[in-house]
Amino acid sequence: MDQISGLQAATLLPVEASDRSHILALLRLGDFSQDAFLATDTRGAVVYMNRSAERLFGYRSGAAIGLPVDALLPEIGDINARLDQEGARNTLLWRGRGQHRQSGLLQLAGAATHIPSPSGRSHLYVMRQRRAGLNDADRRAELAALVYRNTSEGMLVLDPKGFILDVNPAFVSLRGRSEADVIGRHVRCLNSPCHDREFYRAMWRAVMDTGSWQGEHWGQHINGELYPEWLSINTSFGDDGEVHRRVMIFSNIAEIKQAEAIIWKQANFDRLTDLPNRQMFHDRLEQSIRKARRSNGRIGLLFLDLDRFKEINDTLGHAMGDDLLKEAARRLSACVRQSDTVARLGGDEFTVLLDDVREPRDVERLTRSILRALAEPFRLGVETVFISTSIGVTFFPDDATDAESLLNNADQAMYSAKADGRNRSRYFTASMQERAQTRMRLVNDLHLALDQNQFSLHFQPIVDLNDGRVVKAETLLRWHHPVRGLVSPAEFIPLAEETGIIRALGDWVFCEATRQAAEWRQRFSQDIQVSVNISPAQLRHEGLDLAFWGTHLNTLGLPSRHVIIEITEGLLMDSDDDRIRQQLEAFREAGVQVALDDFGTGYSSLSYLRKFDIDFLKIDQSFVANLRQGSADHALCEAIILLAHKLGLRVVAEGIETPRQYELLAAAGCDYGQGYLFARPMPAHAFESLLQAGTDIRPGRAQGRDAAGWASGR
Repeated sequence: MDQISGLQAATLLPVEASDRSHILALLRLGDFSQDAFLATDTRGAVVYMNRSAERLFGYRSGAAIGLPVDALLPEIGDINARLDQEGARNTLLWRGRGQHRQSGLLQLAGAATHIPSPSGRSHLYVMRQRRAGLNDADRRAELAALVYRNTSEGMLVLDPKGFILDVNPAFVSLRGRSEADVIGRHVRCLNSPCHDREFYRAMWRAVMDTGSWQGEHWGQHINGELYPEWLSINTSFGDDGEVHRRVMIFSNIAEIKQAEAIIWKQANFDRLTDLPNRQMFHDRLEQSIRKARRSNGRIGLLFLDLDRFKEINDTLGHAMGDDLLKEAARRLSACVRQSDTVARLGGDEFTVLLDDVREPRDVERLTRSILRALAEPFRLGVETVFISTSIGVTFFPDDATDAESLLNNADQAMYSAKADGRNRSRYFTASMQERAQTRMRLVNDLHLALDQNQFSLHFQPIVDLNDGRVVKAETLLRWHHPVRGLVSPAEFIPLAEETGIIRALGDWVFCEATRQAAEWRQRFSQDIQVSVNISPAQLRHEGLDLAFWGTHLNTLGLPSRHVIIEITEGLLMDSDDDRIRQQLEAFREAGVQVALDDFGTGYSSLSYLRKFDIDFLKIDQSFVANLRQGSADHALCEAIILLAHKLGLRVVAEGIETPRQYELLAAAGCDYGQGYLFARPMPAHAFESLLQAGTDIRPGRAQGRDAAGWASGR
């Protein structure tokens, strides 16, 4: 007997691996098949054997269950290896030896395939005993017949005129129609009510012209149930070139279609709210634009952002936040027409696409309705919360003619609504676009400014109000834009905070300011303190590199007492954030002093002054600007100074511009002052001149140079 030379040259048929339901169907067919069926688990143990297999291998009913398959098929390991190598989408035809329980070896021919399994690869083997004397052509025909009878795809054979000659068992199972019901009838008896006459004419015209056709088709079970199937038609020609047979193959693709539908929905709809997602919204917006272009119509686009959602999400948890988003989506959908599209772009951002907008006032009514609906209380479990929304509105073709521009416009208008106080709508205007473009260009330039040495530091003197000496300096950042000139810090600092550039920029300011302080200390033998403003954004997220700052001070040989960091009251309110609190404490432990800037304008309580070791309070210039004897601002300044001194803090008054303001603050016991009365912010070289003179720069007391000269930094 040969050693199964076919193993080295086995033919691989491009037959897709059956899924679990198809395998079960095959096993049910196997109970009545004349071919032997064996199925194994992932360990290679026999879990199923039909009656034909029991007779072939000499086992009684159930006696072989649990045996290793190589006890029956000693050479099957090579077949399995080939299966694993070729992949699960193939059926492998093979010839080999089997082991009968009593009479010895068998010569077998069969097919092997994978059984889908979540825990590994199981196998199904269909086989029969090889007959002696068969030539290769007969063996191939026998194997082809084996596949025809046992494949999971329904197959039927037609004569040249389209009459059905034969069907396989899988077709009977798939359509629920017996062989007797269809054999001898014309294939038209299988036509589906889902396809018209023209569909079948085109299909058979292609078969006549090319010999084949394939595509999706709706099959119908005998019970009337319709299902999607993949239909292939192929033609076999005789030696004379005439049509001999046509073969039709039917594959049920209902589960594939169902999986495709699930994948499509997951790709196009938001899982939480079941609204269209960003991708689906973009598709619909593009469709609406094309339709509006054809009809000269108008589209309205609303961009919505829920106010205070992050606060609720962080406070009550993400589960509550999800419930709020689902309810917000339901309320939004209830406000619009059925023809409109409500979508969730992500987070707490929603859009509403309005087709065929006749009058802008219709959109105004809708925005008012949405604002009212979302202002109603949200009951989340035992909690009741309130939110609002900010809405940006734009129109096609009035404001833009492409999808991306429309979205940008609506987004800008929404941010304008937030800036105006939230819980309102704003319409896009050209000025918004100009501001957005200017902002974008400024952000791009900001990324380059540090590397291109466009920043510099100015220093404003802080004066001891008792003797008029300069004892401190507040460090102020200046940006010299190569085209725009001097850019206001009020314009670029918020952008630096939003983009994250503030961290690198803050490190540069600290290093440059302390380097300058160390140089002045060495040159003038004077302990000048420099104060550096710290942005809240620098302490959030990754935080400051305090080790780097400390190493820098050590390298300069500058004691930490020469550095003051200025923070705002808002930062103290964020001190419940452990990262911020730990960094503030690290400053104190390093000996760096802390000044609380703009005191009196925020919402911090006295408990924060007690909780953190603050060294200086800086009275905001808004209290100093209108300072008069007996005024409310005068009383507030006196109260702040008294409070600070009781707590062991020293006070700096900002914005001193007149001698009278200086006199009132000095009389109230204020320790230090800064403002245009003494000097404007000035470059380092001008500040050095001030230090070199070492004089009393209070009004009327400057020696050697006039006070106006000091104030101007000449």
